[in-house]
Amino acid sequence: MKIHYLILLFLLSLFSFHKGKSQSFSNNNAQFLPIAFDYKNSIEHYFIEHPSLKFHSSIQPFLNADLSVNDSIKKELFFQFIANQKLNLEYYSSKKNILKLNFAPQLHTEIGFDALRNNSTYFQSAGLKIETEIGNKIHLKTEFNAGTLREPNFTDTLVGSTKVIPGLGIAYLSNKNKVYSFQNFSGYVSYSPKSFVNFQLGKDKLFLGDGYRSLLLSDVAFNYPFFKTSLRFLNFQYNVWYSWFNNIQDANGIKTNFKNKYGTFHYLSWNATKNISLSFFENVIFQGTDTTRSRGFDPNYLNPVVFFRPVEYSLGSSDNSMIGLNLSIRFLKKFKWYTQVVLDEFYLKEIRARNGWWANKQGIQIGLKHINTFGVKNLTTQIEYNWVRPYTYTHGSPDQSYTHFNQALAHPFGANFKETILISTYRKNKFYISAKIILAEIGKDSTKNSNVGQDIFLSYTTRNNEYGNFTGQGINTTFVHTELKLSYLIIPDWNLKIETAFIQRILKNENGFDRRTPFVYVALKTNLSNFYRDL
Repeated sequence: MKIHYLILLFLLSLFSFHKGKSQSFSNNNAQFLPIAFDYKNSIEHYFIEHPSLKFHSSIQPFLNADLSVNDSIKKELFFQFIANQKLNLEYYSSKKNILKLNFAPQLHTEIGFDALRNNSTYFQSAGLKIETEIGNKIHLKTEFNAGTLREPNFTDTLVGSTKVIPGLGIAYLSNKNKVYSFQNFSGYVSYSPKSFVNFQLGKDKLFLGDGYRSLLLSDVAFNYPFFKTSLRFLNFQYNVWYSWFNNIQDANGIKTNFKNKYGTFHYLSWNATKNISLSFFENVIFQGTDTTRSRGFDPNYLNPVVFFRPVEYSLGSSDNSMIGLNLSIRFLKKFKWYTQVVLDEFYLKEIRARNGWWANKQGIQIGLKHINTFGVKNLTTQIEYNWVRPYTYTHGSPDQSYTHFNQALAHPFGANFKETILISTYRKNKFYISAKIILAEIGKDSTKNSNVGQDIFLSYTTRNNEYGNFTGQGINTTFVHTELKLSYLIIPDWNLKIETAFIQRILKNENGFDRRTPFVYVALKTNLSNFYRDL
């Protein structure tokens, strides 16, 4: 797809037919807002200063009805360029307000330079987003993007090994110069018959937690189909959803070779006070086929309230289940402390023994956010630490690992690592600047026949050692990612912005490997969803 075709598509969509006075989707109770770090940062900034018992910050995407703020506050927080993209065709009844239909063009055109390879890079994509409202109880969204890209060395290496573009799906090789193409579809139908309940059927992503990373479920991997029910009562929000994932390790990009696996998730969030929030998580991943039978979605896991371990034992099953905890505390109207714990296996006797048993598979996240740092309005600082033991998220059957489309469903590093993240962001009118530093120590395998617990696609039955395991074992690898980004919002109603960034990636290990990749880019784009290059 050539760049002039992308620009032509974008310009044509701007001059499309528009009927009626522009209306915002802000009053629709069934609308979900995009998962985007910059966007979430603005929302959380407000709710740290003005805590609410109705707002549950640890599950994304946020439901519009749960924000409980008026339009003037939304405008201040730059909500309007998401909820009021007043382009193209919009039809509605001004008296009954029956139907709203909105078309919005999607554009991402980027040029960059990779100093390690001394060559240019680019990212070209275009698409269309269609949103429809029926009254204030039904919201439909469809978004399609397609494009081509040539990424800097650090992302290109990942694409070459996984055969997928992070978060965007299968990487189709266009030519010998490592130019890839992709197609990405997402969408949902959302229905809120009452103010306290919502049903959502779609193909998209979810994110659990208050951090930059998530040890429970993140938006790093490709979109997946799911059906989700959300119930809100008193200060609680209960979510249960059923998902369909794919193992594509040996598929060679052929869809008929994809192996199905399924997931059931429960997430209960409780705002104990306006300043304390506690959430409980559990899930199970089970494969669609095994060596003895063809297996669809197991109806035993449709029960929306049961704990999985008793169900597993009653079935004689060895499916892959986890539990987790998320806690956040707001204080002094400027700080938010958060932590997240994941338990893939838990045997207290072995933990107390401190002998490095392989099945002590746990992870922990600790973080702190500070708004208006140094007394500067809209300056936010965040520090986060993530630690995950070896073999966490793995399973005896690789088809049941906590993965989808050759990427982790939780932290992108998989397991067997320690990570520290420092992020600072500042917004002034239409300008936005962010600085990020990520430091990590990762233990990687030395050979193809080695399994030290970092590669979560490997079966834990091939582990190197029964005891004596520790976080960072294997080849000690240092990961350093520094990033400085500046953007300017040209047209807020379209979220059209120009963005430039400098990234320095360092990857080295104890065997003498040392690769440093300076990378700079300039982009013009409208999209909101996260595209991670810090993997």
